[in-house]
Amino acid sequence: MTEKKLAHIWNAELSDREVFLIGKIVIQWGALQEEVFSQTLLSFDIDDSEKPALPKAMNNLQLTELLDLWKKRVIDQAQGERAIVLQGQFDEILELKDFRDALVHGMWEWSPNDPSLISTVLVRRKQMITIHFTAGDLENFYRRMASINFKIRFPGGTDEYFSKLAEQGSYMSRRWVSMISGSPIADDLMPDVLRRADGTSSRK
Repeated sequence: MTEKKLAHIWNAELSDREVFLIGKIVIQWGALQEEVFSQTLLSFDIDDSEKPALPKAMNNLQLTELLDLWKKRVIDQAQGERAIVLQGQFDEILELKDFRDALVHGMWEWSPNDPSLISTVLVRRKQMITIHFTAGDLENFYRRMASINFKIRFPGGTDEYFSKLAEQGSYMSRRWVSMISGSPIADDLMPDVLRRADGTSSRK
């Protein structure tokens, strides 16, 4: 047998829970950016026969510029309660942006004085931004992001959500398709409340 070479791997010294939550935050933020882009794109009159002339913000996907365009073309054109809900999400996205940027682009640190506290250092415009957080802070951030993602898609609330589901007709989730097809991913997609403490599925 050929002896395997020992791989040298840098350890970020994050707990499994911290890594799990950071992953969920990254997914939520990606979904947010895609939805903001799609809503903004739909605000333009696009002729299928011609390549649309879109502003720079729609091409380089710099979030700050894209958000400004989203506000101008989508939020400011909304009316009544929808406008209020969308404006609230816009304000919250701006409030959370530094936290997200620090998580994704920052330099990780931890202190022996308080191992439960993680810090990230982000350099922006010649300024050093340091953000401190715990696993609890990450969970709160994820839940706020998930709420924003729901509200920008359905500013009319649950009534709008169920109305759009009805318009789509039949729909099967990835978990349901995996279960009925016998895919091994089905166990991984089970809700946490249905798992045993050792991480395996409680399904029989």
